[in-house]
Amino acid sequence: MSEPLLRVSGLKKHFPVKGGLLSREVARVHAVDGVSFTVGRGKTLGLVGESGCGKSTTARCVLRLLEPSEGEIIFDGHDVRGLSGGDLRAMRRNMQIVFQDPFASLNPRMTVGAILGEAFTIHDLASSASEREDRVASLLVKVGLKADHMRRYPHEFSGGQRQRIVIARALAVEPKFIVCDEPVSALDVSIQAQVINLLEDLQAELHLTYLFVAHDLSVVEHISDRVAVMYLGRIVELASARDLYRNPRHPYTQALLSAVPVADPKVKRKRIRLQGDVPSAMNPPRGCHFHTRCPIAEARCRESAPELKQGSDGHFVAFHLA
Repeated sequence: MSEPLLRVSGLKKHFPVKGGLLSREVARVHAVDGVSFTVGRGKTLGLVGESGCGKSTTARCVLRLLEPSEGEIIFDGHDVRGLSGGDLRAMRRNMQIVFQDPFASLNPRMTVGAILGEAFTIHDLASSASEREDRVASLLVKVGLKADHMRRYPHEFSGGQRQRIVIARALAVEPKFIVCDEPVSALDVSIQAQVINLLEDLQAELHLTYLFVAHDLSVVEHISDRVAVMYLGRIVELASARDLYRNPRHPYTQALLSAVPVADPKVKRKRIRLQGDVPSAMNPPRGCHFHTRCPIAEARCRESAPELKQGSDGHFVAFHLA
């Protein structure tokens, strides 16, 4: 097998909480607490879990939009954490992001043409204004918009169209890897399907690699080759999308999947209702982070954290009883 495009090992991100007259550190938020995964070239890894579990923080650390506290990030054979200055800027050309809220990530005072043209100017990818305009027009057509849309401003578009503009901006520098950070959660269901189909078509055409962050398991199922489930800063299960949806092995994954609506009214699915709330990342439980809500927790679950172990079928799970 070829070397994965992205390899993340032992990634941690802790945010200090300061207080008192001298603003000393009084606590730490364990947003990401030892995450490891790989993403193969041309593949999609779905990263799912409840809000606040550390999905987006993980994605931003991979891109160095946030500085990791610990861990190793290897992208295309390069140590991302060891890069700085021009080397980091050059690497970021190959690593782009599509944010959740397209309107918030687009400058309302700039036309779409100016927004997309910035990338060509910053990375010196167009030799003249006419070439830049031609490439902007080509990008808009590629994502399903019209070339003359470059004259308009972001507020003149619908939410789905704005997300297409954000995708076009990510594509402008011809990246290898794109982080999709909840890219369809703010859109209507019918528009979600269109954007997902667009991302799949672009991946097939351009051989893109995705890290797809979402809380909607039904969305992740259709676009992902593999899926990682996060809970309170840790990955608790990682497997192929087919295997994870057919045979979830962690109680948390089972509970999440039980809440996914089923289109067929004849299919009855038993709902697993978790008790209590998600613990604070400022003071996570000892041992397995999930034991405070797990219906089958044992004494050892409260004492030691289970390792993310690989089964004979390539299915990873962090569960003492697996």
